[in-house]
Order: sequence, then C-alpha cells, then structure tokens
Amino acid sequence: MPSKVRLERIADRFKQELSELLLREISDPRLHQIFVTDVTVDRELAFADIYVSAVEGSARSAEILEGLNSASGFLRRALAARLELRLMPRLRFHWDPTPENADHIEKLLASLRKNE
Repeated sequence: MPSKVRLERIADRFKQELSELLLREISDPRLHQIFVTDVTVDRELAFADIYVSAVEGSARSAEILEGLNSASGFLRRALAARLELRLMPRLRFHWDPTPENADHIEKLLASLRKNE
C-alpha cells in the first residue's frame, strides 16, 4: 500500500492532469466552465473520488455529473496514458458545493460590513 504522502501526490497529479484534460481535450458542451476542486484516492488505488464545481453554481450540477460519468472511460484511458501507475483507479465524480458556500458567506459578510 502506498504511503499517505504518495497518495497525496497521486491525488494532486490526478487533479492537475484531469483539469488539463477538461480544458483542452473534452468537447462535450456539458463540461465547459467546470473545475476540479479536490481529488482523493483510496489506499488500494481502486477509486479516485473527484470533486467538481462550475462557474454557474449548482444549477447545472446534474448535467455536469452526467457528462463526466459518460466521459469517465475516455478520461480514465487518457489519465492512464499520462500517469505511470500500475493500477488505474476507477473515477467517481461528486459535486462540491464549497465554492458556492464560500461565495454566499462572502456576500453575507459584505452586507454586514455595509450595514455598519
């Protein structure tokens, strides 16, 4: 089993390569203007959990996750060609509401500052 540091490096590399693939090689219109917020890889390298968000927010989350799931085979093959891993984890995509929540908190704080 890989060490915790190695798993973090693998996850960071996944995030970097997947972001590049989404920007340059994916032509699906459902997958435009999305970004990878986090990647976690389990200790057995069986699964990679990929968290994504979009510029528009959660309005298109179902559409985006559907597009990513349909492109998962292509993405997995492309990642296998770019990464030198003996085992290529299966990709699982999840919606990350963190950027939207952070934006909402910022707006609340700004309104509080304005009211003072």
